[in-house]
Amino acid sequence: MSSTQDKELKQGLNRRHILFIALGSAIGTGLFYGSAKAIQLAGPSVMFAYLLAGAAVFVVMRALGEMILHKPLPGSFGGYASHYMNPLAGFLTGWTYIIEMVLVCIADVIAFSIYMGLWFPDVPPWIWSLGITLIIAGLNLCAVKAFGEMEFWLSLIKVVAICSMIAGGAYIIFFGFTSTDADGTAVRNAATGISNLWAHGGWFPHGVLGFVSAFAVVMFAFGGIEIIGLTAAEAQDPEKSIPRAINSVPSRILIFYVGTMFVLMSVYPWNEITGASSPLVQIFGSIGVSSAAHVLNVVVITAAVSAINSDLFGAARMMYGLAKHRHAPDMLGTVSRAGVPVIPVVVMLVAMLTGVVLHRIYPEGLFFVVAAMATFATVWVWLMILLSHYCMRRKMSKEEARALKFPVPWWPVAPMAAIGFLVFTIVLLGVNEASRPALYGGVAWIVGLSIVYLRFVRGKEIPLTTLAEVGGTKVRKQF
Repeated sequence: MSSTQDKELKQGLNRRHILFIALGSAIGTGLFYGSAKAIQLAGPSVMFAYLLAGAAVFVVMRALGEMILHKPLPGSFGGYASHYMNPLAGFLTGWTYIIEMVLVCIADVIAFSIYMGLWFPDVPPWIWSLGITLIIAGLNLCAVKAFGEMEFWLSLIKVVAICSMIAGGAYIIFFGFTSTDADGTAVRNAATGISNLWAHGGWFPHGVLGFVSAFAVVMFAFGGIEIIGLTAAEAQDPEKSIPRAINSVPSRILIFYVGTMFVLMSVYPWNEITGASSPLVQIFGSIGVSSAAHVLNVVVITAAVSAINSDLFGAARMMYGLAKHRHAPDMLGTVSRAGVPVIPVVVMLVAMLTGVVLHRIYPEGLFFVVAAMATFATVWVWLMILLSHYCMRRKMSKEEARALKFPVPWWPVAPMAAIGFLVFTIVLLGVNEASRPALYGGVAWIVGLSIVYLRFVRGKEIPLTTLAEVGGTKVRKQF
């Protein structure tokens, strides 16, 4: 076995890095671009959809945090599914998370090319897709500390921008603004108020069906936040950084999403949002604040880059964890001298380049197909996290449960409610005709993975208890 294979991941991420890596993955294209589709489906009621989804996500994250602090494992939630349910569940969870990240990365790359089209409309979109894919793959080959620092600043830019946009939009709502017409004359616009929220068909303009249909897009928007579970192996102080990140990120995301939706649909009629570009850029451009539109385009580009960066990181670390459990080829468990899993990053690069080719062939409509498929994968992973947590708790004595360092609140009611909500979301993919192919594709993926596991993987796993207690490298030498 080579010396490269004996190296392990480096603990180069501090609390600041972990917090903003999670923000980077979960506040991205789903808010800045995908929200247009959610608004078109649900109208103003989309805010309630984000609230419900955010509550479920918070329970998922608390369950994941409880397991991380109780028993740290390589590969995090893939490992927990293997340990607390069965190896097949772990195999399905790990590889479904990877395909989730592949799909989300492709969606973010597509959105990036659409954003660049505002300034360079004559450049083929696939050129931008190819360029950003190569750049992000290069960033992920750097030492993890450099990656964490880059992600911190990228995420900070978009967090500050969202807060500024919410503040600026609130000012427009209540005090109006001054814009410039075609001949350069300054025009004072009256305050818009918040009547746009109900003046165009009410809170539920497309009824309950429109409201529930939006969940397919809304859940996609929150996808990736579970990456916190994969940072534990490279965190300098996981017992403090992981709980802090989990407790703060969901509430901040709810504020960002609901606050942004409130401002956007108050400033501008929701039924005039086209989805041809980011809703933020369209709205501020349409009301005459062109400079703000261009500034926001810089922000949404930064957000897309940040999200791609985080998602590629998460997928590479999951491949590494699966390899340590022998749920993936051994070569995926190798790392460079800097502690970077190079082969998994290269695998993600190839997958993303496949997305670039698809974008070249199908430049229109690919984003929402990919987003619906990613939603299935995202919800499946969250469901496995909750089921793993439930199985862990069921095996505990009362004394062990009381000794947990970061217990889920409102056990068992909150986890069971979240499980029901996630199952409901998967069913919704089949109810909505537009997202039905994503459900069929997701079921086919799970069935196909199960066949691969039963044929090639079953019986070859490293016991998770042994791996957790002894360490991945030492255990591998015993086989």
